[in-house]
Order: sequence, then C-alpha cells, then structure tokens
Amino acid sequence: MNIVMISPGYPPEMGYFTRALAQTGATVIGVGDQGGDSRPRAPRAGLTHYERVSLADEGSVLAALQGLARHVSFDRVECLWEPYMLLAARIREAFGVPGMTVEQTIPFRDKEVMKQVLDAAGIRTPRHAKARTVAEVWEAAERIGFPLVVKPIAGAGSADTYRVDSFDDLGHVLPAIRHVRRVSVEEFIEAEEFTYDTICAGGEVLVDNISWYRPRPLQGRSHEWITPVTLALRDTHQPSLLPGREMGAKVLSALGFQTGFTHMEWYLKSDGEAVFGEIGARAPGARSVDIMNYATDADFFLAWAQAVVHGQVRQQIERRYNAATLFKRAQGSGRITRIEGLESLLARYGPHVCVVDLLPIGAHRRDWRATLLSDGMVIVRHPDLDTTVEMCDRFGTDLQLYAE
Repeated sequence: MNIVMISPGYPPEMGYFTRALAQTGATVIGVGDQGGDSRPRAPRAGLTHYERVSLADEGSVLAALQGLARHVSFDRVECLWEPYMLLAARIREAFGVPGMTVEQTIPFRDKEVMKQVLDAAGIRTPRHAKARTVAEVWEAAERIGFPLVVKPIAGAGSADTYRVDSFDDLGHVLPAIRHVRRVSVEEFIEAEEFTYDTICAGGEVLVDNISWYRPRPLQGRSHEWITPVTLALRDTHQPSLLPGREMGAKVLSALGFQTGFTHMEWYLKSDGEAVFGEIGARAPGARSVDIMNYATDADFFLAWAQAVVHGQVRQQIERRYNAATLFKRAQGSGRITRIEGLESLLARYGPHVCVVDLLPIGAHRRDWRATLLSDGMVIVRHPDLDTTVEMCDRFGTDLQLYAE
C-alpha cells in the first residue's frame, strides 16, 4: 500500500505515526514543508520518498503529487494535523483516493457546521451561534446568555478561547480575538470535561480511550499558576462515563466517520447529563497518545497505522493503569535558574514516574500561552485512580521551576 502522509514530521508526534505506517509494511511518501535536518529522525526512518513543498500552496502540493503519480499510484492520503486536513481531502478527490472527502471533512473543521449536524441528529450540544462581526457576537451573546464561550470556528485546542461572564467581559475579549475571522459563540457548560478518543476502521470503533482534564483546558489556559493535567482513565466503563461513551458513538455515526483517529471532548454535568464539546478527525495532541500507551503498555501510534493499512488492530490492548501527563510552568521570566521538589517526589513515587522532561537549568522558559507543553512535563501512572490523582496533585504543588 502506498500512503501519502501530509506533514510527516510536524508537529513532532507526526513522526511516530509516519514510522508506524512503515512498520505495517506500507510505502510512505511524505509531503511537507520541513527540509534537511529540521525533519525529525522518526519520519525520516519511515519515508520512502519525501517531497518538500509549501503546504500553504495547494497548487504546488497538487503539482508535486501529479509528478509523482506518473511513477507510483496512491492508495491513501493521511493527515493528522488539523490545519491541513482539508488539503488532504482535496488531494483524495483530485486523485480518486478513498477516505474523507471535503464535504465529510468540513464538519470536523468548522465547529458551527459540526454542531448543526449533531443538532439535527438529536445530540445535546451547547446553545451556539457563529459570528463574523462584532455586532453578530453581541447579538449572539444577548440570545444565548451568560456565561458563554467565544472561540475560533476552525480552531484547535483552547487557543483564542475565552469564557465571558458579562457584557463588560465581552468588551474586553473582543479586541483579543480581532485577528480571528469567524468565531463560535456558545453556552458555557458548568461541568467536568473529558475526552472520548477512538481508532476506527470501516466505521467500527476498534480501540477507545477516555481522559479526564484537570482542570478544564479553558481554566488552565487562563491562569499561569495552574499545572494542567490530562489523565487517561483505566476504568473507562464506569457508569458515570456511559453517557459520554454512548454520545461518542452517536457523534461518529452522525458525522459518518470511517477510518482513523478521532478526538472528542465532552462535558459531564453534576446531574449526569453528557453534553458534546467538539471533535477532530485526528489524534489528540499534547502527548495524549503517550499516556494512552503508558495506560496500556501498547502502541497507539501503531494501532492507528494498523487500522489504516489492515482495517484491524493487531495487538492486544488492555487497560492496566491510570496514566497522567502534567505540564509545568516556571515562576518568573527569563531563563530557568533552579528546580525544586523533584528529588523528594522521585524518592516517594519513583516506580510510578514514567517520564520527567523539564527544561534544563539555563534554558529560556517558553510562552505558556502559546504552548500547552510549557516548561516541561511529567508522566505518572498507577492502577489506582486515587493514587494517581494524589501523585498529580503532589507534582502540581511540590515540583516548582523558577526563572529569572
């Protein structure tokens, strides 16, 4: 099978998906805008051929592939990076390759179209409206009521996303999103936030995962002192999560998703009601696939590739642990000067700590608003949920990085 992989080396985790395709026996043709040593080793090891071309120039991408098509046929076109999923769909249509069409892709990229499709299917979504102008934002806010959320229609994650509690708040938020061409204005749901992640083939869910955000991403994006946590749950069949799991199946059916990775976010209200958040036809970012691997001792990168190439997952996946990733933010600005608390935490929890990847002393700290990875991360795991939560809380409070 010959597979075109769009952006095989960026973001960095794309390299592991690229390598996994090669591990299944597929011939992988990479198309991206990285060149030379800027391409990580993982995709380089998995690529049979690489076309360097600006992904922002659709005509150049199609021309490059048309040149290749004189020598080799394409069986699939894969893309797991949100900005270029529509490009991948257009390539499929241009070359008659099976997979998601432009029409099927748009609801995964346009949050308003997404919710309209799900509303029609009877799935509970937040009250919502799209807006292109300041006047339309004000009108939507009056109709929906406060609190509400304003976010990009075609965004990913919680970038440029704001909770708004009043018209005064809205007046302060609007200048910050002036660069966003279209926004979604929606009801703010008071609830815990979870994910429902799947690997599918032929419209069937082969493997799934439920993760718990602590706290909700919007809150973590709003306060620098917070240590955001994503916790992949061992017991994903507990009764309280059943409404989200059932809703996830209905969402996939309504959107007609067939093969690949999906990442859905949903809310669990105190009364047990599940409310849809949003969904992407891609793997979750921010090292979430890593914690799925640590929760199961399996390889979800390879599981995705097996689903794409073989239509099945050829590995046993058993949920053995709760696994969590924590993203640390340094206090202060400038360069990292010291790290406190790590030795005592490792002495206490060492066997359950899988990864410690913190910026070294002397490194310049990152902009916490621009990247969830912040100034480093820790991954922990344990079979018991309460113990896992305890470790997360301890690393959140006792591990501190300082910058000057």
